[in-house]
Amino acid sequence: MMEPEMREKAKNAMRLILEAARFEVEEVDDPLDLSAVREGVCLLVLCSNDKALISQFDKTNYSLMIDDHEMSCKKLLFSIDKDVATENCIQWGVDEFVRYTGEAVLADILNRELALDLTPTKGRKPPAPAAAAPAAAVQEPSGISIPHFPVKLTEQAAIRAAGIQGTAKLRFMPYYLFHYTSTGEQVYKDRRIPFDADGWSALNAINGIKIDLDSKQIEDSDIPGGAEVCNPHIKKDEASERMVSELIDRLTQKVRIKQEKGDAIFYEEKILKPDRKNITVDTRQVYIPVWQIRGKKIVEVNAFTGELLSEPMDEGVEVF
Repeated sequence: MMEPEMREKAKNAMRLILEAARFEVEEVDDPLDLSAVREGVCLLVLCSNDKALISQFDKTNYSLMIDDHEMSCKKLLFSIDKDVATENCIQWGVDEFVRYTGEAVLADILNRELALDLTPTKGRKPPAPAAAAPAAAVQEPSGISIPHFPVKLTEQAAIRAAGIQGTAKLRFMPYYLFHYTSTGEQVYKDRRIPFDADGWSALNAINGIKIDLDSKQIEDSDIPGGAEVCNPHIKKDEASERMVSELIDRLTQKVRIKQEKGDAIFYEEKILKPDRKNITVDTRQVYIPVWQIRGKKIVEVNAFTGELLSEPMDEGVEVF
C-alpha cells in the first residue's frame, strides 16, 4: 500500500511534472488524484500501489465534457510496485518518476515546456535509453557512409532538451574542417616579425558560421537510416580562400618604430603581412548531426554535443 503521506507527496510531484508540460492541473475526488487538460488532451492521474484500485482504474473508461464537447481521457498511473501491470494506462514506475521530476525542475528553471511521452503501454514501460547512448544503436544503418561526428543524443532526449512537443528529424549538416599552417617572417629595421601558425578551424558550409571542432571525434561510417544529408551552399574553394584571408588578417601586425633626431622624436608605423605563398590550408568536408524538432516553433539540438542551438545551422530556419 502507498501510505497517505507518501501518496500526497507523489501527487504534488505529479502536479509539478504536468504543470511543467503546460497542463492545467486540478485535484479530483477519491479514488483518483489529479486531472490535467491541455490542447484537447485530458489526463487522469492515480498514484497507488493498491492492485484492486489499479485494476478498477485500468478497466474504467473516463471522459470529460467541455463546452458540450465530450473528450476521452487518458489514464496515467504512478506506482512503485514493480509487479503491477496494466493494459490501458500510461504507467510510470520509479525510473520514469525520477526522470520526469528532475526534468520538470530543469524546465521550470529554463522556462521551457517539458515534453512528456503519453503513449499508453501494456505492462511496465521499459526505461528510456540514456541520453548519451548513440542513436545509431537503435536505428538501422542507411548504407550512406560520410565523415561525420557521431550521434550521441537520442530522438527522445533531443525532444526533452528542446522543451517542446513536436516531430524530430535527424539532419547531417555540412562543415568544412581546416588544418592551416603558416611560415615565414619579415624584418623591418631592427624588428623581426614571425608569421608562424598551426591550427584547426571549421566553417558551416551552409550559413558560413565558424565553430571549433575536434577532428579526432570524426568517424567515417554509415549514418542512421532516415536521416537527411544536407548539401553545402558554400563551395570548398571559396571556404578555403576565406580561411586564408582570415589567417592573413589574424597574423598581420602593425609595427611602430621610435626614432630620435636631435630634440625631436618620430614614430614610424608599418603594417606587415604574411606572404600568401607561405600559407597552406588543408580543407575537408565533414558533417555534424542535428536534431530538428518542429512543433509550435522550430528548435535545433546538436546531436553530438547535446547543445541547444541559439544559431540555426541551416538558412531559413529560425531557432527560438
